[in-house]
Amino acid sequence: MALEWVVLGYTAGAEAIMLLFLTLPGLDGLRRGLVTVIRSALKPLLSVVPFCLFLLADIYWKYETRPSCEQESCTPSEHVRHQKSIMKSQRNALLIASALFLYWLLFSVTRLVVRIDQLNQRIEKLKRSE
Repeated sequence: MALEWVVLGYTAGAEAIMLLFLTLPGLDGLRRGLVTVIRSALKPLLSVVPFCLFLLADIYWKYETRPSCEQESCTPSEHVRHQKSIMKSQRNALLIASALFLYWLLFSVTRLVVRIDQLNQRIEKLKRSE
């Protein structure tokens, strides 16, 4: 199961890097190429959504089937193991949330940049026609 989290982490990292390059000021010359690359990468990255839902269901299943560690019924090592399991689940849920949020943000910002480019082209066309 660790490979799934590594893949999701790399995907979230790639989304963050693409978003950073897309929103950095001063890259106007590269922006058109970046938008093309990012728009072509958005469709394959959409597979993150069902993947995250699957991993979220996995976290929920592990949470529901986890043996509970009551106050006196478990040893200190079992208690530590139980706490580590809870921390891992919380970390993984945060990774899922960040991957989904970054995908949505990348999609929205890309759409806005494309719309701004279209409006700028329309303004230039109207200036030339006057």
